[in-house]
Amino acid sequence: MLTGFLATQPNWPIMLPFGLLLLAIAFGPLIAQRHWERHYYQLCIALASMVCFYHVFVVHQTTRVIQAGTDYATFMVVVGSFFVVSGGIHLRTRAPSSPTRNMLFLLFGALLANLIGTIGASMLLIRPWIAMNGRRIAPRHIAFFIFVISNIGGALLPVGPPLFLGFLKGVPFWWPLQHCWRQWLSTVGLVLLVFFVLDLAASRKGNRESQLTRWSCDGAHNFIFLLVILGALIAVPAGWREPLMILTAVGSYLATPRRIREANSFTFAPLMEVGWLFLGIFGTMIPVLEYMEHSAGKLGLHSNLAFYWATGLLSGLLDNAPTYLAFFAAALGLHGLDLNDSSHVTKFISENGRELIGISLGATCFGALSYIGNAPNLMVKAIAEHARVPVPGFFNYIWKFAIPVLVPIFALISILFFWR
Repeated sequence: MLTGFLATQPNWPIMLPFGLLLLAIAFGPLIAQRHWERHYYQLCIALASMVCFYHVFVVHQTTRVIQAGTDYATFMVVVGSFFVVSGGIHLRTRAPSSPTRNMLFLLFGALLANLIGTIGASMLLIRPWIAMNGRRIAPRHIAFFIFVISNIGGALLPVGPPLFLGFLKGVPFWWPLQHCWRQWLSTVGLVLLVFFVLDLAASRKGNRESQLTRWSCDGAHNFIFLLVILGALIAVPAGWREPLMILTAVGSYLATPRRIREANSFTFAPLMEVGWLFLGIFGTMIPVLEYMEHSAGKLGLHSNLAFYWATGLLSGLLDNAPTYLAFFAAALGLHGLDLNDSSHVTKFISENGRELIGISLGATCFGALSYIGNAPNLMVKAIAEHARVPVPGFFNYIWKFAIPVLVPIFALISILFFWR
């Protein structure tokens, strides 16, 4: 009888590993960077193992553990495939850019982020972005790159975190594009407008002439591999999809000259870091998802607006991928539905899809509020620092850029699309 109760109502101590992991991800690199870099994977393994052991041997919920493991494996195959293939494309640019060309570049990056994921687009475009701005590059360039390409850009197609987690649970591939494009376009447009004004003012103040920016591309054949992976994600059923994507990534890696990947400073270290962190996240989230399914009403989540801001603020403070999944589970729980039942997800989308719009946009857009809001944010920061580019510090990024730029825009989006 006790086992049955625990299985349906997870007790709070077993949810502590999830909270500890998110706190460690947020503050570990800031407080003890060297120790974190050496031991973070051990922490992820230990916390995930603790939760999985509880579900298998205490409450006998082996199915939930298997489901989490399957979702994690698929997630890593998709993210890893896009990461490997995009790492074989090297974009080169010459001559300084202008505010107009910078704005168009960010718009292109936002569109590309929907095709190859925010991680792939960020890794592909950050170095050309630094090069094309040359001596005039400033902290605002890094901040707005993270805003647009590393976060907001990925809100239309589920090719990376966080939306891919919804796709794994049964959200149709084209659903975000069909239902979120107006909010996405408005958000991107407002952010780009603010950037253009700031960049134009700085450009005039610096009195620098702008020349034509010249582009070249090495490894262009990898765009074909990207299309194959995207096609597999859309059309190939699970079970066949993952092997095909792995084979495509391997083919891309072998067909790309080493000099191209060396020019991109390509290593598997960022992918390994994402892999370990999400191993811990997928493992420790099992009881959190159960709790959210039963507690959305108690948390005051009764409207699209509430889901948009609750998902968003936690995405900025923690990490947008697990936050997305937690609030998705909460939205289904409001209607007595189970996140792990694809038929329940289908029913929810057909009858109450508006709540998922707020969750999807909140997770993808608000992840830009801090460096720890989304995996590509810290990757971009590290690459820029390595290139000796002026990068805003952790709190400077939040107070000088994220809050004054993004929060008013998100508030306006709330009024235009979620207020009723």
